Amino acid sequence: QVRVVESGGGLVQAGGSLRLSCVASGSTFSININAMGWYRQALGEQRELVATIATGGATNYADSVKGRFTVSRDNNKSTVYLQMNSLKPEDTAVYYCNAKYSYGRAWSQTSDSWGQGTQVTVSS
Repeated sequence: QVRVVESGGGLVQAGGSLRLSCVASGSTFSININAMGWYRQALGEQRELVATIATGGATNYADSVKGRFTVSRDNNKSTVYLQMNSLKPEDTAVYYCNAKYSYGRAWSQTSDSWGQGTQVTVSS
């Protein structure tokens, strides 16, 4: 019901910056986008949380990115951003966007959708 599309990945040197964007789209009148967030998966590793942001703006970050990454959202556009500064080689991973949403009578049903991912590579 909800399509999630990421953009903004690429190759950057250590210490550099990148900004990821993610748009969640669906039938506006039948879904309500709730929390959105970013996760990443390095080669051979499990997917891990990077940052999430609730509709009201409350944020949550992995300890490894605190102080370097900033998550923000535009509720009108169902878009979430991840500003990544002071990038390190260990930040290299495929970054996935996740959108949690509710639907149905009184928004009682919940689900989530994942994007296809965008590659971020940080060279040393």
